Amino acid sequence: MLVWIGRRQTDSQARRLGRIVGALTAAIYAAMLIYTLIPPTVERSVPLRLTDLATVVAAYALWTQRHWAYAFTYYWGLVLSAQALISPVLKSPDFPHYEFLAFWAIHLLVVWAPIYLTWGRGMRPDWRSYRIVVVVTAIWAAVTLTFNTFAGTNYGFLNRKPAAASALDL
Repeated sequence: MLVWIGRRQTDSQARRLGRIVGALTAAIYAAMLIYTLIPPTVERSVPLRLTDLATVVAAYALWTQRHWAYAFTYYWGLVLSAQALISPVLKSPDFPHYEFLAFWAIHLLVVWAPIYLTWGRGMRPDWRSYRIVVVVTAIWAAVTLTFNTFAGTNYGFLNRKPAAASALDL
């Protein structure tokens, strides 16, 4: 359905839909971030998960359809956020709790964005953008691992596997 809609839109319709969904993604993320700040804890309130970055970049990619933002959305959304859908690590009450709904909404939107932009709007990643995404991801991992070491946290599951089953078990 996403691909079908994307292929049949004019540029102005695509820009309007991208801005609506980008704003929705940003609003859900902002609400989630504010929620984790009440009360603030070092384990939950620091936006160091790769999902945090992927969500912000996906919202920006949908809003602007800039190639660099699209490339990050493509690699982080289709590879990493899809993993969160396959083996979610949820530490919240079940449906219909806000955290449960926000988790699924954010991850689905971050996976939806590159599908829509790639096969619906015809954007394509290139090798240069792949290299940039790899370098930025490595920098994120180094910063996050350092933070985890000093703060005793496990952002990005860089220090240990999650308690729930995941691909990291393999």
